[in-house]
Amino acid sequence: MDLNAIVSDLKSERDRIGRAISALLEGAGLSKPTKRSARKAASPKRRGGITPAGRKRLAAAMKARWAKRRAKSATASRTTTATPAKKRGGGMTAAGRKRLSDAMKKRWAEKKKAASKD
Repeated sequence: MDLNAIVSDLKSERDRIGRAISALLEGAGLSKPTKRSARKAASPKRRGGITPAGRKRLAAAMKARWAKRRAKSATASRTTTATPAKKRGGGMTAAGRKRLSDAMKKRWAEKKKAASKD
């Protein structure tokens, strides 16, 4: 057997015996709980994240931010209502769509043909 394995077994046995002794003493009322056990029982450990109070603060701040932004954009849109907004051009014509469709079909057919040869 490896020396490291023996040492780790003895340490685990020591820890187990120590926990058993402290449990017996606490149960009999002879000893007050240790700092470690009192701390674990008093405050369960949170795993990161945000507290509910912090979440409420963030929600209120974001609501205020978006309300301010909405108010600013509403005043800007009132001043520009005299001139109608231009419709953005672009997009594809029917002929352009047809050319693109034909090109893609040709490409897919070539790819399928090449795949069937392999």
